[in-house]
Amino acid sequence: MVTRRELVRALAGAVGEAAVIYRPEDLLLYEYDATIEKSQPYAVVLPATAQEVADCVHVCRSFGIPVTPRGAGTGLSGGAVPARAGVVISTARMRQILEIDVENRLAVVQPGVANLHVSEAAAVHGLFYAPDPSSQKACTIGGNVAENAGGPHCLALGVTQNHVLGIEVVTADGDVRWLGGRVPDAHGYDLRGLFIGSEGTLGIATSVIVRLLPVPPSVRTLLAIFDSIEAASRTVSAVIGAGMITAALEMRDNDTIRAAEAGLHCGYPEDAGAVLLIELDGVADAVEAQSGRATDICYANGTREVRSASSAAERALLWRGRKEAIGSLGQLAPNYYILDGVVPRSRLVETMRRVEAISAAAGLQVANVFHAGDGNLHPCIVFDEREPGATARVLEAGAAVMQACVDAGGALSGEHGVGFEKQQFMAWLYNEADLENMARLRPVFGNDGLFNPCKVIPEGTGCGEMAHQAAALRAAGPDAYI
Repeated sequence: MVTRRELVRALAGAVGEAAVIYRPEDLLLYEYDATIEKSQPYAVVLPATAQEVADCVHVCRSFGIPVTPRGAGTGLSGGAVPARAGVVISTARMRQILEIDVENRLAVVQPGVANLHVSEAAAVHGLFYAPDPSSQKACTIGGNVAENAGGPHCLALGVTQNHVLGIEVVTADGDVRWLGGRVPDAHGYDLRGLFIGSEGTLGIATSVIVRLLPVPPSVRTLLAIFDSIEAASRTVSAVIGAGMITAALEMRDNDTIRAAEAGLHCGYPEDAGAVLLIELDGVADAVEAQSGRATDICYANGTREVRSASSAAERALLWRGRKEAIGSLGQLAPNYYILDGVVPRSRLVETMRRVEAISAAAGLQVANVFHAGDGNLHPCIVFDEREPGATARVLEAGAAVMQACVDAGGALSGEHGVGFEKQQFMAWLYNEADLENMARLRPVFGNDGLFNPCKVIPEGTGCGEMAHQAAALRAAGPDAYI
């Protein structure tokens, strides 16, 4: 048995006393991510180097203490929530861009670098980093690697998996290793690809080599306005069916539009049933031709108007109304629960009808904002957690929505990961042998059950008590045995 005080002293020996957080009032910031689950850790450490990360892992292993990796805490599936308390290892101090190699079009960055900062640093060389989650101002590259993050512009360019060449990792048993390198498509087993999207269950990224792309010479952003979400959904299928892979194809419904306009004033029509944000990029002549085709398809499928951004400032304002839309849902209710499922584009209309029916049956309001081009839905259930029974109803409705996505031939996640939130749904898609084979990968990286436990794969015992742990840990005090 070990006391919290002994654990903190050992961690301070690895990273210095100033880099260990253990007071209950300070730990409040680390008991949640962007989901609605909460669980307070025993302590948080903020290492500055790969070796310090490894030293922290070794300390936790020596005490038999669970480890939860954490980036910026913007995750949307409970992946950074310390389900079994333990120690949170945060990469927030590791935020340097170590190299931009213009000739080879790559950058070497630490895991705590914000996603947007990579593109900002590369812009002076005419380059950018493609994956762009809506939280890109805050989310970090290490977290993006863990979740295989996507974003609005991943329809044509691919997600994190397609833009990471190599990763330095501290494995779950404390070893420092490189997976991949500075060139794509290395021979042998793709351990780099295996690590990306493993949601912190195999180790912690401590340095990442990312691919950079040339900034497109021409960009055109269109806003198509519809009276119904059904008409907008049909247009999505028509655009893709016409052989057009746009740079982005994003949808919002009326509730989301009204919430965003109330706070952001980006110029979206508040009486629209839905809008599509369509972006095209490339050579100017090709962009012009595609813009005309996309506009024609929109009108053929019932749009009432198509607007084209006339300046970089207007384009940025339209994108602000998309990327900050979810944060604007506070205009509708104090809390929201965002879901992340994928369906075939051809089944968007029927799935959206099921989402509407589920929300109506539960007496809940759902605002929709999603990556329509690749069928990645984000229904956002807005509610007030102070209302008795509200959270339980929200979780029940969320499970029904995920079941609707699976029934439509879809998947449990397009970019937010499985985490704690959806681990119990994995059996809907995978049989026992599948799940067992997934679990057998973890010991290869040294995970004996204590590295980000209760995430991705259903584990059962001890994984359903998160909501009750915080108060108990606060009451236990610094000398409690853990």
